[in-house]
Amino acid sequence: MLSDTLSEGLARYRIGEKIRALRKEKKLGLVQLGRHTGLSPAMLSKIERGQLFPTLPTLLRIALVFGVGLDHFFVEEKRPRVAVVRAKDRIRLPADPGAEAPAYLFESLDFPVTERRMEAYYAEFPPGAPASEPHRHDGAELVYVTAGRLAVTVAGEETLLGAGDAISFESGEPHSYRQDGRAAAGAVVVVVR
Repeated sequence: MLSDTLSEGLARYRIGEKIRALRKEKKLGLVQLGRHTGLSPAMLSKIERGQLFPTLPTLLRIALVFGVGLDHFFVEEKRPRVAVVRAKDRIRLPADPGAEAPAYLFESLDFPVTERRMEAYYAEFPPGAPASEPHRHDGAELVYVTAGRLAVTVAGEETLLGAGDAISFESGEPHSYRQDGRAAAGAVVVVVR
């Protein structure tokens, strides 16, 4: 059984609707398509209604009947890109997987989006965590503190931020983060490349 995240990701391609459109265009019934593909009409019906996602070999059988490539089913139509990331589906990762006490933990807020022009994260900085190693990357970065206090160092200059404060900077400069005070700090980090 697929997770909600995988199901939503596959549903976005509307494979079943595309198969139905091809079948209607060729004026084929489900029984006729079943004869050509070797698949049962019941299975084809479930695929067309989005209740079942076909495997690649199954999809290839269908594609061959209609004379289209697999890419036909995965090329998205021009429509607004909308991605919903549910809190329960996010995965929390340490900033440095090998560290005994990571400087922060982060969760991607936009992982399903392809060809991203920005990356958004929620980061949590535990009390007493060490400062992150200075790092740099292309683009610009915005950090919005949601809770606690966070020290952000950019090009050797430290700025202390509290809940509701934000900082933006060119991320090609060396920068690091450090939790400050007794409470954990939380922040939304957006990187534009």
